[in-house]
Amino acid sequence: MVPVNKPRVIKDYNKLDKALQEQIKLVYADGFADNLIHFFDKNGIKITALPFETEDKYYMLRMTENEAVQIVDEDDDYDDDGFLKDDVKQDYEDKYADLDHVADQIADDDDD
Repeated sequence: MVPVNKPRVIKDYNKLDKALQEQIKLVYADGFADNLIHFFDKNGIKITALPFETEDKYYMLRMTENEAVQIVDEDDDYDDDGFLKDDVKQDYEDKYADLDHVADQIADDDDD
């Protein structure tokens, strides 16, 4: 559910800064494709996106299912099965341990 009090930002994953990409990888350690959502933009065009929430924004990261798979396939942080490598995951957990929005989303994902 999109928080009412946060601006919604629609952006391409590859245009995000590295730190935000790392936080997203930590939240979606099992890849992106199974976590995509669909919505219609203001012009009625169907958009496929990966949701990600920070302290002050709710991101909708535009990508098709094929692009989601390709991003993970080409990223050295993920193994051949599309999972974030354990050592990378530990590094990112240490690096972003103080960010509540990352910890909250990881906890929410674990509840599923």
